[in-house]
Amino acid sequence: MPFMPLVFVLIWSTGFVVAKFGLPYAPPLTFLLLRFAGVLLVLLPLVLLMRAPWPVGRIRHIAVAGILVQAGYLAGVWCAIKLGMPAGLSALIVGLQPILTAFAAPMVGESVRGRQWVGLLFGLCGVGLVVANKISLIGLSWQSIALCMMALLSITSGTLYQKRFCASFDLRTGTIIQFAASSVAVLPFAIAFEHLTPALDTVQWTPNFIGALLWSVLAISIGAIFLLFALIRKSAATQVSSLLYLTPPTTAVMAWLMFGEAFSVIGMLGMLLAVIGVALVVRK
Repeated sequence: MPFMPLVFVLIWSTGFVVAKFGLPYAPPLTFLLLRFAGVLLVLLPLVLLMRAPWPVGRIRHIAVAGILVQAGYLAGVWCAIKLGMPAGLSALIVGLQPILTAFAAPMVGESVRGRQWVGLLFGLCGVGLVVANKISLIGLSWQSIALCMMALLSITSGTLYQKRFCASFDLRTGTIIQFAASSVAVLPFAIAFEHLTPALDTVQWTPNFIGALLWSVLAISIGAIFLLFALIRKSAATQVSSLLYLTPPTTAVMAWLMFGEAFSVIGMLGMLLAVIGVALVVRK
């Protein structure tokens, strides 16, 4: 499916849009728990009806990868933004992931060629140009920086871990394992820091929140994650990670179309540079 990477980038890039719609009405960890629960409610009955095979012997590895890619990454970014971290700066920090993945590529038996290193640097510079006018130090704290760094390390290590230990598994049952493990990991923190109760008192069930929750469950957590797992299965970790360079430019375009946010000439140049960078990394 040649358009799989493009579809993945488009859906994955809506994550910040979802945050803009949903986070005003629920604490970040509570929102993520509802998102994870929604995925389980949708997929579990389908898996039971279809009698999908369970990955016996690899459940622990799949769960660990899920906690890193889902719970660690999403909780880090969303909590950082809730604490005042500008979305542009968080995108730039997390945008270091392809570079870290490239350095760690030998751990999963992969090598990075000179052309790909050039592409990775192009992509990073492109992301920097796209988010340059959105970066502000207002509201910046060591806690928000630490959370973003946690998210960066979490998704990088999770991608490499999955590539090495459990690159291939049934997407239906594997996704259930990952989101169930992520729920268990996030739950105690939501109770401790967000005063989560069974009544969900901290959630405002507005149309914006419900729409953001449904989209995050069906489109991002099921659609985009299925595509990500398929890409990890068939491609090198560095190539898959480089696609994330296209997320900030695509999100910037979406924010311009939906919210009227400024999109400068420098941002357009950055988007072009990011596209060139990814092309250099993924070209055979």
